[in-house]
Amino acid sequence: MKEILRRNTIGTIAMSVALAGLSAGVASAAELKILISGAMFGAVRELAGTYEASSGHKLVIEYATVGKIADRVAGDDPIDVAILTQPFFDKLVRSGKMAGGTTRPLARVPIGLAVRQGAPRPDIASVEAFKKTLLDAKFITYSDPRTGDAAGVHMAKVIETLGLAGELEPKTRLISPPPRQSGAQFLTGLFRRGETEVAMAPISVLLETQGGEILGTIPAELQAPDLVYFAGTPWTCRQPVEAKAFIDFLMGGSAKAVYRAKGMDPG
Repeated sequence: MKEILRRNTIGTIAMSVALAGLSAGVASAAELKILISGAMFGAVRELAGTYEASSGHKLVIEYATVGKIADRVAGDDPIDVAILTQPFFDKLVRSGKMAGGTTRPLARVPIGLAVRQGAPRPDIASVEAFKKTLLDAKFITYSDPRTGDAAGVHMAKVIETLGLAGELEPKTRLISPPPRQSGAQFLTGLFRRGETEVAMAPISVLLETQGGEILGTIPAELQAPDLVYFAGTPWTCRQPVEAKAFIDFLMGGSAKAVYRAKGMDPG
């Protein structure tokens, strides 16, 4: 506890000094290291150019699942801004690895369902219809929960709760992309090779995927209550003022318009 308090105190002092420097005009171009999980990756990548042009700063963006990002933050990897779901953020704030006062909600991301292009378009409007769609499909896909993907962990729980785990396991093709490949890119390959028929993922990921047709979101009763993404600065942030400015940008009107276009609910 003393160590956490010490970190918080030092972090507050560092932020105050940095803010004072900015107000005195000691601001210069910075390079910010940004870690983003899959559901927010497309939106932030689209916004990055605008931010770099307007601020003069450079963004070095890396992609990983929320679980892996949390591990890197906890392991003191030098990161300026991390974008994670709330449960991971709360845990990191409690352990003193994330500056609690810097965290801001960006958007809620619903889970959607897509079918292979040209395949029949089944009904998914109700829980029973959704169950029938999964049972009738030759192959189904969602993110591998073992990778730490929030949507994948949730879908595994949904399938277990619906009593379908045993029946669906033999025909499940999990999304487990290699390093430097996004979930959308991996899923595109599955669709194009005919290795899946039905895919469930954050709607923003499905919109980045080729070879599939989005039917809509899964029933409201089955949505993840905590698939809300937050941005914040880890304890290892090297550019606190610039990091705050970037987070403020991610909460602005132009960013919210991009979130909406990608099927998210801003704020």
